[in-house]
Amino acid sequence: MEWTSTPELLHLSHSSTPVFEAVPPAIAGQAPVIQIDAIEPEINRVSLIWRLDADTAVDDIALNCVLNFIPGFWWAPHLAPEPGHCIAQHVFRSPAVIAVRGDLVCALVPDLGLCGTRQEAPWYLDVDAPRRTITLGMSRTEVVNHVGYRKSPGMQIPAGPLELAFFIVIDTSQEGLLNPWRKLGGFLWERYARPLLAQGQPHTVPMDRYVEHTYRWAFETWKEAVWQEFDLNGVRVGAPCFIVTVTQSPNYPGEPSHREPLSIWNQAWFSSLRSASGAFRYARRTGNTALLERARLTKAFALAAPMKKGLFPAVYRTEMETVEKDGERIMKSKGWETGYWTNSDRCPRNFGVTPDWYHVLDMSWTALLMLRWHEDLEPDPALLDYATAYGKRLLTLQDQDGFFPGWLHPEAQSPGPVMNQTPESSMSATLLFKLAEHTGETIYRDAALRTVEAVLREIVPAGRWEDYETYWSCCPYGQMELLGKRVERNGIYKQNNLSIFWTAEALLAAYRATRLDRYLHYGRRCLDELAMCQQVWQPPYIYIPALGGFGVMNYDAEWNDSRQSLFAELFLEYYRETGHTPYFERGASALKAAFVMMYCPENPNVKGLWERVWTFFGPEDYGFTMENYGHDGVTSAEGIGIGPFTIFDWGNGAAAEARNRIHDHYGDVYLDRVRGQGFGVDAVQVTRERNRFAITDRAARPRTIRIVFEDGTTREMELKERIELPAGVPG
Repeated sequence: MEWTSTPELLHLSHSSTPVFEAVPPAIAGQAPVIQIDAIEPEINRVSLIWRLDADTAVDDIALNCVLNFIPGFWWAPHLAPEPGHCIAQHVFRSPAVIAVRGDLVCALVPDLGLCGTRQEAPWYLDVDAPRRTITLGMSRTEVVNHVGYRKSPGMQIPAGPLELAFFIVIDTSQEGLLNPWRKLGGFLWERYARPLLAQGQPHTVPMDRYVEHTYRWAFETWKEAVWQEFDLNGVRVGAPCFIVTVTQSPNYPGEPSHREPLSIWNQAWFSSLRSASGAFRYARRTGNTALLERARLTKAFALAAPMKKGLFPAVYRTEMETVEKDGERIMKSKGWETGYWTNSDRCPRNFGVTPDWYHVLDMSWTALLMLRWHEDLEPDPALLDYATAYGKRLLTLQDQDGFFPGWLHPEAQSPGPVMNQTPESSMSATLLFKLAEHTGETIYRDAALRTVEAVLREIVPAGRWEDYETYWSCCPYGQMELLGKRVERNGIYKQNNLSIFWTAEALLAAYRATRLDRYLHYGRRCLDELAMCQQVWQPPYIYIPALGGFGVMNYDAEWNDSRQSLFAELFLEYYRETGHTPYFERGASALKAAFVMMYCPENPNVKGLWERVWTFFGPEDYGFTMENYGHDGVTSAEGIGIGPFTIFDWGNGAAAEARNRIHDHYGDVYLDRVRGQGFGVDAVQVTRERNRFAITDRAARPRTIRIVFEDGTTREMELKERIELPAGVPG
């Protein structure tokens, strides 16, 4: 990189070609002192320092970097759709703005060592694509919509030094041009996450403690509110209900009330079958026959969904009523005898699609879980037959381009008016690859490959990550005017990371089915893009452990969202194929982050936040886990950002499932002797010391640990303080 720096102009060139120029902002007439340092090849740190003689009122300090080229691709962590809007520091999880032209990737990254350390001077990013401008600045902000940010006046800077600093990351390699997040993500992980990992963050608690809290909460102390068991068409079924609120706590002093209708779901978020598979694994491991029976009752519930021409519903819901008691409106269920089958209400009603419509994504996910249960837990021909019947019907739904429709009419079973060529199809591709494995029929594999090619052609290069959650969840922004269109000011689609995950998973399945490197390369591109939603640091304004958790989309504000438990193993699976160490570290960190929001003694700081907000909480509530933190875009040390509900299948039950699944597949310790790498998964540190792996306990809790080796063999060993094992491959 070549820099020219004067008080009037900051100019960057690469290989003698101009990249951008910026006018350093003055504060109270004072220009900043500029310092530029080379951090590593093609990565520079740029620092602007003002020394203010007096307290200064300034609404906005903005360094506007005007690009000297027209990018063909933009990426930013959040949308700023109108002038005056910005990307507030609250959503700085892996913050950067990326601009790509045909031969160059240029990324601007705020220096997270400084960001947030001055409460009176919050940081922000912005991107104005038509003006080719990337901005890093400081300003107060206010929340607009759900959840965007607009700059607001009133910033007061005390006398003394003030620093604004950032990194410029340039990548001109062929790999980088295919994958603009490759070098940038590696830099962020190495600089910010690795030091926190060395400290044991996000926690050093053996995860079975959290699992114990989860199942005790669901099936003992909160059993009356959570566990539902009843006869359905002559079959005994059971499952934790969809959602409970703090008012249903046994310690709540008032009248309990439902937040949403009493129901059980098998949907892309809220999957009782997924949670039950985790309970099954834990019950099998611990000999808990009662828990095993509950898991099988939930499997029976999934199989009880009535199939109609190969399609089946996702939700069983009771009728509800609202009563008034002591001047308060209370929502109550009329009981399971009023139950009826339906589907998710997170659907495009504004286009005429109702919860009566079938959602292909939900059906494909449930069928995939059935096959995984049959394969991984216990053979059950009923699961295989059910999933195969759906898979045969699914084949008839694929369009000529390779996509599957979003929603199907409840009677005609015809596609709806929107969302018929989206990355939701990637989930169906993964199911079809799995069906091909189980049946040996190549028709499923061929259809899956057509879908993967369609997604690679139409979705991946543009970053068109639109799925049901993008528009029809808590964030309706753009559900009419943005569907299928970029936000003009930012040059970016409204994006949700679930569809990035589904696509990375489908590409891995495609690679394993074909061994074509192309699928692995594109899979890594998607995984690295997904990793830009992962939290790589500990912001001073986030009052829970942050490392490893995930956000949701580029117009919402959650930290530590429950999807991190869903994502965790995919990173480990990509490590298995590539040997890329950060993938394993990211996956293990995501798994640990899945338990951070749990109310329990093992999370003392978070426990204190819960008790500040819900003063009646006590030991009976240990295990209560909000699905995310800071959802409304603001946080505080007093507990702002702590929520009022738990979804077992998208919270503690989902986290427990991920722990139990990863324990079975990767153990508490994973040793890759072929590559000479070892990883602690569960409150364990693994280091390589010459020709041996040293395994040490981070939790100071003697216990039996499961060690999984790269060839699939395992060992159970007592860990008191330290274990040493040979690093080489036996024989």
